[in-house]
Amino acid sequence: MIKRTLSFGNPAYLSMENNQLVISKKNDELKKSVPIEDIGILILEHPQITITHVLIARLLENNVAIITSNEKYMPVGLMLNLNGHTLQRRYFENQITAKEPLKKQLWQHTIRCKIKNQANLLKGQGKGYNYLYELSAKVKSGDSQNLEAIAASYYWKSLFMEWGKFSRDADGTSPNHLLNYGYTILRAIVARSLVGSGLLPTLGIFHRNQYNAYCLADDIMEPYRPYVDDIVYRLCIEYGSELDLTTQIKVKLLEIATIDTVIGGTRSPLFNAIQRSTASLARSFESGVCELIYPEI
Repeated sequence: MIKRTLSFGNPAYLSMENNQLVISKKNDELKKSVPIEDIGILILEHPQITITHVLIARLLENNVAIITSNEKYMPVGLMLNLNGHTLQRRYFENQITAKEPLKKQLWQHTIRCKIKNQANLLKGQGKGYNYLYELSAKVKSGDSQNLEAIAASYYWKSLFMEWGKFSRDADGTSPNHLLNYGYTILRAIVARSLVGSGLLPTLGIFHRNQYNAYCLADDIMEPYRPYVDDIVYRLCIEYGSELDLTTQIKVKLLEIATIDTVIGGTRSPLFNAIQRSTASLARSFESGVCELIYPEI
């Protein structure tokens, strides 16, 4: 089942009644409701949103990821369930005691899949892609040669070439802010799924920043990033590259969860594909063998 992503960009009062999220808005007597079991991601963007504690608790019990935004309407916080799986302690131990060679194999596979997806995206746009295919085949255990960075340099120069020289920088010019927003949503979906698979989003296989609470989410989302890139590229084709992060644009970016993917020979929405990826990661930690699967664009 595909869980819904709900985003609130206007003042609202959010409460719970009969296991439903109840939405009340000023000067609107008609209340709306959504079954909590149908929700996967909840985004709170407006500073005048009020949400009850009982609703927060019930959302988290149902493994809903709650994202909060700052005064610029950019996501800055993420809340997740602390007890997302019945065998959580066992899976935590598997993850914590995973051997370094396994982690390096998992990262090698992750980067190979990321670069292949970047190549496939460029191929679909009619741009040069063979170099990336060549790089993906050369990725060694742990990506010891940092081919991810070499691929990224080529990829970003090619992706938005219609609008001149583009540099991927979180604080850079448009459409960087669109990529930031899309990646934040993607990161939340991955983190939520990791918790649901009984894993610690903090303990990464490659990312190890002590100030990053979602290192593993940042690892596993890498091959999924090109799906966000594709949405942003298509938005630039349709509206131009100098885009504001309007409600209309955000709605397009929120469609990331329902994008069609092919993973393990089966077609499924990205939301479900991520669940398959995190479940395969949990199996990898348990077996000591890389069983990690990702979709292919």
